[in-house]
Amino acid sequence: MSVVRIERDGDLAVVTVDNPPVNALSASVRQGLWDAAETLDADPGIRGVVLICAGRTFIAGADVTEFGKPPVPPHLPDLVNRIEAAAKPWIAAIHGSALGGGFEVALGCRVRVAAEGASVGLPEVNLGIVPGASGTVRTPRLAGVAAAVELITTGKPVKAAKAREMGLIDAIVPGDLRAGALAFARQALEAPLPAPVSVRPVTAPDEGFWTEARGRVAKAAKGAAAPLRALECIRKAAEAPLAEALAFERQTFLDLRGSDQSAALRAVFFAERAAPRPAHLKDVTPRPLTRVGVVGAGTMGAGIAAALRDAGLPVTLIERDAAALERGLHTLRGIFDGAVSRGRLTAEAAADRLAGVTGATDYAALAEADLVIEAVFEEIGVKRAVFAELARACRPDAVLATNTSYLDPRAIAEGLPNPDRFIGLHFFSPANVMKLLEIVPTPDTSPETLATGFALARMLGKVPVQAGICEGFIGNRILKRMRAAAEALVREGVPIAEVDAAMRDYGFAMGPFEAQDLGGLDIAYLQREGARAAGRTVPETLGDILVRAGRKGQKTGGGWYDYAPGSRAPMASAAVAKLLAPLIAGKVALDRPAIADRLIAEMAAEGDTILAEGIAATPADIDLVEIHGYGFPRWRGGPMFATGRRG
Repeated sequence: MSVVRIERDGDLAVVTVDNPPVNALSASVRQGLWDAAETLDADPGIRGVVLICAGRTFIAGADVTEFGKPPVPPHLPDLVNRIEAAAKPWIAAIHGSALGGGFEVALGCRVRVAAEGASVGLPEVNLGIVPGASGTVRTPRLAGVAAAVELITTGKPVKAAKAREMGLIDAIVPGDLRAGALAFARQALEAPLPAPVSVRPVTAPDEGFWTEARGRVAKAAKGAAAPLRALECIRKAAEAPLAEALAFERQTFLDLRGSDQSAALRAVFFAERAAPRPAHLKDVTPRPLTRVGVVGAGTMGAGIAAALRDAGLPVTLIERDAAALERGLHTLRGIFDGAVSRGRLTAEAAADRLAGVTGATDYAALAEADLVIEAVFEEIGVKRAVFAELARACRPDAVLATNTSYLDPRAIAEGLPNPDRFIGLHFFSPANVMKLLEIVPTPDTSPETLATGFALARMLGKVPVQAGICEGFIGNRILKRMRAAAEALVREGVPIAEVDAAMRDYGFAMGPFEAQDLGGLDIAYLQREGARAAGRTVPETLGDILVRAGRKGQKTGGGWYDYAPGSRAPMASAAVAKLLAPLIAGKVALDRPAIADRLIAEMAAEGDTILAEGIAATPADIDLVEIHGYGFPRWRGGPMFATGRRG
């Protein structure tokens, strides 16, 4: 069956792209659209063409199977120009998502209409490239320069209503899209049509606009090259003739396509695409999830409950007493109120989120839960007591999960009836924001329970990575080694602030010492103290010295740095210098790239060990953990990719 077919509806033609699952712009689709334009231009009975797509979406972008391969004609820029130059005007009818090359095809059409739930966008910067088929040139001519900058440099799609407001589409079609698009086309053909997008005028902003935009884009890009290169393309489109702007865009696209950043971002894209549905669970059916419980309403438990409510799941929240429960509900209310203040939720939606949470102090309230997630204090005795209660209160087939960060899940589940339904689900704080979910099965965990963990991740929009059992699993184990390496640099004489600056320069939002001050030095300290109390030999760290001196981070006004009251700005600390002076060997001269290289190499080396032990399945899994759980710069691909350990 052809991936592009033509049907006639009176004097209009309907060209349908049918290339499941997302109507990607494969070579056969491009050729089919080209041939359709040729055929319909030669048909005297046709006045106009409606371009529509079968299945769940409009053309959602390039064919990812063609990434890295030599391009096959017709090339997309030529196809967009051919559609725009067609003797019979084309009208794009968009449903689902029109992204990247798909939206560029729509830009070649004379008119664009969309279903109410549709979205459009040019997300190429997320793959380290810029639009390569006129997206940076036609968009400012269609919607203005400011709208083009917002759409293209962020890579974020916009919903139909905002797209209409920005001028990216001409109308929203309620109800049946095909019928509505045909009616719109017939009406449009009775009046003068708007000019082709490429010949519409564009107003070039003044220098001040570009200076402000460059600063804003550079800050958001955090070292990624593509957003700033996209801004250059948009400026060229606003200031240069059409042909020159198109050539500039295409050359920029080709330059970036072969860059290290694009290679890294493509690797991350494919890893993220594969993560939610691992091959070893392909034929395993997860258990249904309609009611979920959370035990523990602290910061983590409230964040997990918020994430569950964002996914539309009813939540029963359990705490030990009424006061603790009220504090937990207050925290949860604060999460939703914060989303309202940032414009991410309406007040009505926030109220609905909160209304879907039932608080209780009696575990009997979990009797009908399909899944219960324990999120209490990281102490083995406390967690075992929770699961003893869950064993009594929950259905024997309910999935029971622990949110431990360091403890052995096997020890937590010891003595649990039906241990095949037990699993580790390690969320990262804030759980309603952070996308990583480490899924940790025990030897007893059934394939169905494991598949349920991945199904939950999909429902929550998280990136799941399966981890084996060891202290810290994948992410915290690598974090521990990186922090030790950072302390080793300080012992050698590298200033604390230089270590942090080196990692910021590398692309992290903050350095390892700044991050510890934000989260609290006492968290890792207590974990080390617990190991020492259990008889394990744990060498003293520099962080231990600071905590024992009362320096636990920002919450105590000082950790690795000093903090003024009410400020989060780190200041060099004379007290820290005095405390650590006996342990610092002198002063070593290392530039920032060398500092970063050393710490990244330590992360990758620990990744090698984790792979050798079977704790992680692939280098890509480790990279996903570091990117989505620990702020590793996405455009560098993760520590394994960045050091060439790609598997």
